[in-house]
Amino acid sequence: MTAHALPVGFEEDHDLRSAFIRKLTLEQLVTGSVRRRQRSRKKIPRTLVRYWHDPHALPDDVGACIESWTRLRAQDFQFRMFNDSSAAAYIAANYGSRECAAFGRCRHPAMRSDYLRLCFMLAEGGLYVDADDVLGEGDGWTRLFEDDRLKVQPLCYDVSAGEMVPAAAIWRADLPTEGRIFYVNNDPIVAPPGHRVLRRALARATERLLAKNAQPEIQETTGPGNLTAVLAGYARELRLRGHGPDFVFLKDWGAIAQTRWELSYRGDERNWRNMDGS
Repeated sequence: MTAHALPVGFEEDHDLRSAFIRKLTLEQLVTGSVRRRQRSRKKIPRTLVRYWHDPHALPDDVGACIESWTRLRAQDFQFRMFNDSSAAAYIAANYGSRECAAFGRCRHPAMRSDYLRLCFMLAEGGLYVDADDVLGEGDGWTRLFEDDRLKVQPLCYDVSAGEMVPAAAIWRADLPTEGRIFYVNNDPIVAPPGHRVLRRALARATERLLAKNAQPEIQETTGPGNLTAVLAGYARELRLRGHGPDFVFLKDWGAIAQTRWELSYRGDERNWRNMDGS
């Protein structure tokens, strides 16, 4: 599947973009994570960004996840923790009426977290991680700041099995693709300020949030589906221009941090998977 063979707007077709994300992953497997020769002047700042919607009702187990990152303070990190109120204020101070209105239409804390991370990372850059991520031992995190490329994590969902494919298996060249969805996560996001993928992801999310749909779906509107669609279209454009990627897929994120799944909030409405009673 070459870039020339893909039609404009292919990224809105779930099957086409899944196949293209798989292709990008395999190409990185073959070529390795090669740095660009030309480096951007915009470096990735050591800023750690997290979000929890209600600062007065932070579960203890989520607080423990957040606390695991504290040792990065000794590595000259700045910590930015947002909630619903501070996120709205940040967007109002840095963006316009459309973005403020779009944030107001995010009908779940997870959507507001999705939207804020796009706004902040576009404006200032840094490292965004979800509040349920736990920093592991060691200094693997330093690799995230070795160059100025956007860094995201590839994922794969097995539809028939109803579960995620193990992260390590995604990098197998012989991994079957039938009945599987390949995409990129929006946790973590590592980026310099002003990256074009984030600019486009914010624009796409804003447009969809301001559309007439009364209940925009989270994944495709503000979540991983949004970021995946934008990155796929952007990668195609780079290829057509003969440019190499200014982004890279993280192969070893699990060695840096891991998501804690057994948390108290996952059983109630604070978990986006329980939206609309599903």
